[in-house]
Amino acid sequence: MAHDAHYIGGAWREAGGETIEVRDPATEEVVGRVPAGRAQDVDAAVRAARDALPAWAATPPADRAARIAALAEVLTARREEIAATVTTELGAPLSFSRAVHADLPAAVAGSYATLAAEYAFEERVGNSTVYQEPVGVVGAITPWNYPLHQIVAKAAPAFAAGCTVVLKPAENTPLVAQLFADAVHEAGLPAGVFNLVTGYGPEAGEALAGHPGVDLVSFTGSTAVGRRIGATAGAALKPVALELGGKSANVVLPGADLAKAVKVGVANVMANSGQTCSAWTRLLVDAQHYEEAVERAAGAVAKYVPGDPTDEATRLGPLVSARQRDRVTGYIEQGVAEGARLVAGGPGAPEDRPRGWYVRPTVFADVTPEMTIAQEEIFGPVLSIMRYDGVEDAVRVANATVYGLAGAVWAADDAEAAAFARRMDTGQVDINGGRFNPLAPFGGYKHSGIGRELGRHGLAEYLQTKSLQF
Repeated sequence: MAHDAHYIGGAWREAGGETIEVRDPATEEVVGRVPAGRAQDVDAAVRAARDALPAWAATPPADRAARIAALAEVLTARREEIAATVTTELGAPLSFSRAVHADLPAAVAGSYATLAAEYAFEERVGNSTVYQEPVGVVGAITPWNYPLHQIVAKAAPAFAAGCTVVLKPAENTPLVAQLFADAVHEAGLPAGVFNLVTGYGPEAGEALAGHPGVDLVSFTGSTAVGRRIGATAGAALKPVALELGGKSANVVLPGADLAKAVKVGVANVMANSGQTCSAWTRLLVDAQHYEEAVERAAGAVAKYVPGDPTDEATRLGPLVSARQRDRVTGYIEQGVAEGARLVAGGPGAPEDRPRGWYVRPTVFADVTPEMTIAQEEIFGPVLSIMRYDGVEDAVRVANATVYGLAGAVWAADDAEAAAFARRMDTGQVDINGGRFNPLAPFGGYKHSGIGRELGRHGLAEYLQTKSLQF
């Protein structure tokens, strides 16, 4: 499925001019083409969103909830198509695509159908009535690593709030965005409530971020691009929601179940081929248990053999592009050059994968906080194991980056782990293997972003407050 068109005002509008090739990361073959949208395409989409805004904002929350619920049902019904599409354009293993790239977005959409119906958009405060009203037209710019989840995490709360949306998805993974537009249409959302323009970031993305008809910009991606978008939006005094980079710490305290902590930690870093902003890429272990952790990590990563993502048995697919493969390989080479001990993987493609953008799953030991691989987001299947001496040192090392998106703590009991987590400068921490909660706020401290996604906190990003005094 691919449209040589943008979805604007409830219809697919044919686009002329240049196109973007979409390639399968496992085979390097072209699997589709989408339009390379320009500023005039963005302008048309924003105008459609503005035209649709008054009626959608005035739609009762229960009716908005019904349309979002219908959207969730369509996404659920098209699960296999979504999974196959993401596997084709991202390279994620098919089993992972089903469980995460397809099922999670449908669940998030369903959660916002419930929230739209239950949220208190009006309340009495003393002699005032306080209203939560839609912020307006939302410009959503989404990344390639979790392409449908990030779309739904922005569009669903915006719909629930009564906002209209213009989406510019990542150019690497635009096919699932087109599928989402089809799902919106099938679910019966009014024309103009959702609009899609595919294109490159420097043209279509910047045109959307700077458009005077956009009231809020929601962006997920690199911290460097987030700074530019924040500056553009700030100059126009419009709010932004930014979910940016991460360098999350997985802290194993003495007395924790080391075997489980290492096994789950390795799985977390290898998921989606390491292309996860919240991945626990730094494993912190006390000196007494350090070498055992290194040995266990090397054994665990050996089970992640790069393979064909369409094979049901594959656990690790390729990276999304040649550029990303080269970037990750460069970091691995830098880790070696700076003196980290390579205990698994290394630079160079897997021997049995001559085609496709594969890298070897890699584990480094003896990583120190000042090393590049301990400070910069690699965005690949690369784990850095770091030693600490005492709890205070563990806190220092865990917080010794500019990022603060996510993390994990393992301890003998939940109370001890939670006490440590409260000292971490990060937005979300898993305690002793706590599972991801799509209703909990997701977002970071420091350079990891501004604002929160998911649940009630995610809905609040798309609302503005008005009070009437009586």
